Amino acid sequence: MIRLSNGFTAVALTGILALSTSLSKSDAKEPPLAGASKSKGLAQQIIGTWQLEEATTPGTPSGIGTRLKLFTGSHWSVIQPDPKSGLIVFQHGGRYEIKGKKMKVNRDFAGESTKGMIGGTGTYKIKIEGDVMKQADSDGVFNETWKRVK
Repeated sequence: MIRLSNGFTAVALTGILALSTSLSKSDAKEPPLAGASKSKGLAQQIIGTWQLEEATTPGTPSGIGTRLKLFTGSHWSVIQPDPKSGLIVFQHGGRYEIKGKKMKVNRDFAGESTKGMIGGTGTYKIKIEGDVMKQADSDGVFNETWKRVK
């Protein structure tokens, strides 16, 4: 279990990590996007679990301190539990690739509340310094700061 900065314990993290791992293994017929884990640098730095610290659109309830983003070498997933009930507010993810300082994501799966995102894509500028990741999109909707969970 991981204790988040607001005291919430992320029990669901184990299930998400298992989901990410099983998707990577079970998705053998569909290779990861080109470049997802082949280049050094940013592609290696991004692997792990990140907790939302700051966002231009934190959502309702706010995901600050509770929202988690997970990256394997080929897949990503984001999950947000409600800080009061522990119920999942939303979850979605898919494959990703990194080229230079940009990350392109495919939204291949989602929970009920974000199922309309399935099939969508997004492109973000990513900057990682130490244990802080800054993500920016051209529309300013998903401009976020994440901190690595240790």
